Amino acid sequence: MNKLDNLKLIKKLDRSNMLKFISGLPEQCADAYRIGISGNINKPAVKINNIVFAGVGGSGIGADLVKVYSGSELKIPVSICRNYTLPDFVNENTLLLCSSYSGATEETLSCFEQGLERKAFIITMGAGGKLKELSFKNNVTHILIPPGYPPRAAIGYMSITMLGVLVKLGLVKGKENDVKELYSVLSDIRDKEAGFDVPAQKNISKQIAVKLYKRYSVIYGTADTTEAISYRWREQIAENGKALSSSNTLPEMNHNEIVGWKFPEKLLKDFKVIMLCDKDDRSRTKERIRISKEIIEKSGAEVIVLEREKGERLARIYSLMYIGDFVSFYLAILNNIDPTPVETIDYLKKELGKI
Repeated sequence: MNKLDNLKLIKKLDRSNMLKFISGLPEQCADAYRIGISGNINKPAVKINNIVFAGVGGSGIGADLVKVYSGSELKIPVSICRNYTLPDFVNENTLLLCSSYSGATEETLSCFEQGLERKAFIITMGAGGKLKELSFKNNVTHILIPPGYPPRAAIGYMSITMLGVLVKLGLVKGKENDVKELYSVLSDIRDKEAGFDVPAQKNISKQIAVKLYKRYSVIYGTADTTEAISYRWREQIAENGKALSSSNTLPEMNHNEIVGWKFPEKLLKDFKVIMLCDKDDRSRTKERIRISKEIIEKSGAEVIVLEREKGERLARIYSLMYIGDFVSFYLAILNNIDPTPVETIDYLKKELGKI
């Protein structure tokens, strides 16, 4: 029996049931949109000139997903702050969305306090904690999402809820049909392509995980559509698979990183490259993908190009993310480790708490 088809082994390793969280993403996305559009949110009394998402980790990548999906529809600038300090332009005409699943993320709490000082129109989101307490104390709308998830496994809540909030505020049009399609497409991926019940010989995520096992992975997205997904793959490979990888985007990497695919020769032959593409990529970007693949393959590295054709933009983008989430889980099993604990992050936070 293939190791990745061995339920007994997976249950032994996956003690916190990360597989259950990943498998539940279709339902999570549907619930997240309901939460976002049903929130008790009053529209701002002033004109909103820009949007700033404040969040790191899973919250930050959730904002990236919303930005890449709705960026062409939004008519005002959108920024993502992954630091302690808000951009100087944040003021009373800024919509500041502060998200922290735990409610204890110190960078996000810092941005929240600064947003109050600058009189920004603030909405917060999370499963509780200090961010919720401060929001209630300062009469700021807080969108409460279900607790009990590892933050990275709440990606549906940390992204689609934001999308629902933007709909509620009238900044983008309703997404009911897109979210329904998203649920359907992700369910099909889980049940027919990537979920545990799909055997390894037919399972795209299990097959990719085997290729990435004991190899260094490089994930490339495109600035047009899949940049955020390449980040998500890298983050999930690290947190779930406990393995290093890197990510970059086209066309940017064509102006620097592509030159580096020469040395060290011996190591490059063992690298695995994932190129995440979409039919909405610009024609020139598609040509760059083709040529870059040829260049990289000359180093001896294997290149896997992934593109999804089923569904509209939201479904296609999240499909690539979902395949990667399953890949990271299966990689943890191959590495003979529980995917859920993030002991290094816990240690880092503990040490910071001493200062």
